[in-house]
Amino acid sequence: MTLSLRSGRLRRSPLAALALLLGLTAALPSQRASAQQALFGALEVEQQRFVLVAAPIGSSGSRYQLNIYEQINDRRPCFATGSALPAPVNPLLATFDFTGICGRYIDANGYSLRVGGTDLATSYRLMVRTDATGTLLVALPTKSWAGPEMIVARSGGPIGGFHKLEPEPGWRLMRRTYGGRRLGHLYVYSDSWPVAAIDGAAPAAASPPRERPAGSPMTPAPAAAGTASPAALEPGGGSGTAASPGSAGAMEPQSGAPAAVDGGRAPAMPTPPPNL
Repeated sequence: MTLSLRSGRLRRSPLAALALLLGLTAALPSQRASAQQALFGALEVEQQRFVLVAAPIGSSGSRYQLNIYEQINDRRPCFATGSALPAPVNPLLATFDFTGICGRYIDANGYSLRVGGTDLATSYRLMVRTDATGTLLVALPTKSWAGPEMIVARSGGPIGGFHKLEPEPGWRLMRRTYGGRRLGHLYVYSDSWPVAAIDGAAPAAASPPRERPAGSPMTPAPAAAGTASPAALEPGGGSGTAASPGSAGAMEPQSGAPAAVDGGRAPAMPTPPPNL
């Protein structure tokens, strides 16, 4: 490091000052990731009580967003799914006031990505795409240093309307926690970075679609166990009540988007076709 002595003071040269600034800037991403990692924990959930859904948006029927539906208790089924892939989903919760019965997570306020101990909510976003193999749930990096693009769930074949996204091997849902308290936010979670993502290899191609026989039954959401669900322990019980100021839930980043677990009468979802 080049130093100069001027007016009795030890000063760094402009080049040395620039090197110091670059070093501090490079450290910021890891510091942000560490802070996010330390702030939130993750808790296992009963996977069979949730479904990842590609929900149509717009009038074209060719664009989708990720919805996650949760069966909080067994008072009424919240959704029904086809028995084979690709599987249509009937969002039954759109037909009644589902407050306290179902949870519906519709945007980045309600779900985000996590790998191991690292919360990636600020460096990845979840996006639904379509290609010749069907519908894909893709984790896209939003920062240049974040990591590779990853496919985390697939439809298993071309299909329209509301349909199920089956997680890729190693991916599952978990619930975000703060200080041991369950929050109304879900993680799309993997214990470790997928090998394909580490190697930069393309994910394996989807298997050929299996046709659902005409008239085959839809499978309703499983009945909840008699014990209280984790969502019922949160503010609002999963019904869409916003966290009160000062609560742990209120500490989550807010983007001004609709509530993550929306209210039972929110008209955010189009009515499913009657013959789905």
